[in-house]
Amino acid sequence: MTVAKNIADLRKAANMTQLDLASRLNYSDKAVSKWERGESLPDVATLKTIADTFSVTVDYLLQEEHLQEEAISQQYSKRQHRNHALIAAMSSVLVWLIATFVFVNIDLISKDFHRHWLIFVYAVPVTAIVLLVFNSIWGRRKLNFLIISIEVWSLLAAVYLTALPYNLWLIFFIGIPAQIIICLWAGLRLK
Repeated sequence: MTVAKNIADLRKAANMTQLDLASRLNYSDKAVSKWERGESLPDVATLKTIADTFSVTVDYLLQEEHLQEEAISQQYSKRQHRNHALIAAMSSVLVWLIATFVFVNIDLISKDFHRHWLIFVYAVPVTAIVLLVFNSIWGRRKLNFLIISIEVWSLLAAVYLTALPYNLWLIFFIGIPAQIIICLWAGLRLK
């Protein structure tokens, strides 16, 4: 029962379903369910693969008591999550620093150009791209759809504001099917 409890706890801590774990291990979700109920045990090779999947040792799966290791693992996970968030935030702020630098330089060089404020409008979709990249690497998949939606609508707004004298308000109709595609894409179940 110790192995069963440990597998179930690790799977839940990783926000995985039994089907997710089963597909990673090339087993059925019924096999994972039996392991977690203690009705059967995975073979040694599969135990090693499970341990590698959750970045623990096989001993961890076999031990009943591992509070200290668990606390260290959770502390490392929190620190890693915090560092990832800080890196993404610094990169986003860097986009705005560059936009501010370009804005100031254009303002100093050319007093005739009055639409250089658009630099900040275009910084929004660029920031969304930066966040999308970091979220794709370290974040949650579902958050990508929100970021992509922000990307689409901010890019459309930037194009509209750039072409403001031409009153291209119909450009926002492009966002409707794009948003529908994003919503449908979010509903797909991928491995």
